[in-house]
Amino acid sequence: MKTFSCETRIVSGPGAVAALKEFGAKRVFLVTDPFFAKNGTAQHVAEAAGGETVEIFDGVKPDPSVSLAAEGTAKLKAFAPDLLVALGGGSAMDCAKAMAYFSQGTFPLAAIPTTSGSGSEVTDFAILTHDGVKHPLVDRRLRPSMAILDSDLLESLPKSLIADAGFDVLSHALESYVAVNAGAFSDLLAREAFASAYAALPASFAGQKAVRLKIHLASTMAGLSFTHAGLGLCHAISHSLGGLFHVPHGRLNAILLPSVISCNAHAAQRKYAELARAAGLGGSADQVAVRNLKNGLMRLRKELELPQTLAEAGISPRELWSKMPGIVAAALDDPCCKTNPMPAEDFLIRRILEEAAGRG
Repeated sequence: MKTFSCETRIVSGPGAVAALKEFGAKRVFLVTDPFFAKNGTAQHVAEAAGGETVEIFDGVKPDPSVSLAAEGTAKLKAFAPDLLVALGGGSAMDCAKAMAYFSQGTFPLAAIPTTSGSGSEVTDFAILTHDGVKHPLVDRRLRPSMAILDSDLLESLPKSLIADAGFDVLSHALESYVAVNAGAFSDLLAREAFASAYAALPASFAGQKAVRLKIHLASTMAGLSFTHAGLGLCHAISHSLGGLFHVPHGRLNAILLPSVISCNAHAAQRKYAELARAAGLGGSADQVAVRNLKNGLMRLRKELELPQTLAEAGISPRELWSKMPGIVAAALDDPCCKTNPMPAEDFLIRRILEEAAGRG
């Protein structure tokens, strides 16, 4: 039996932050990073909520730690808001979601992504780091009440962020499409998200702002897909590597994804071929279409000026091999492994890492 639900209300377009007023909140707690606090965006969003009293927690850092979430939770509980707002990329949303979860509050959470990648604004997932390991939290209580996709916040995205986050969208869509819990509704969203993002990323990277809302919507669609269907080995390994080496999550996905496709093709060839055709990569035979899918992602990775190997991303093969047992153990312990189309085993993870490692 398959189930699908979308409890998150999604508001999109220019000026969409105005929807915050619908909550009628008087006490607003906003979670963000120092960049948005300093450039005035956090204050603008807080004003859009129309609250009488506002507190801004601007301590979010990349790969938020358990201790940071605990610090924020204490401040959140002391403030006792009637609306919690998350503003920023995946780190800000993950931190706010974890704070809401640990505080056990009854207030609604509105998530406002400023990057097009994590899909966290509609998912049951949050990622926290502890002792160099990324730990996914998975619970339906983590799903925000509202997702605000405001295209006005996408005007000044750095090229590197467009590339990193863009491959996060592609990996979410691709992995959820072949995940063991995939169903008709998650497939529909994943297929559209993958094809849409694959087509629009080069233009966004080149500076065409008109396509950015399209990728933003694709990110949310991919988030809806994977929160129902699950993910796979690409994310499990990326979480393991990211906690140790602090390479951006989407960048790791870009490096790992072609290798993961090769390893999973035995179990997921037909669905990989469907994605290839949906993205215009063709191939009359499924085996050819899967090869085109892998090669197409590698071409796009190069076009977006992303590293081709882990060595190019700054992870030396020597250090990778020395930490291999811990990396493999953390990946196998990651819940994303449970929904990979192939059973997740030690040798499979090692094979993916060997192909992705490069020389250095």
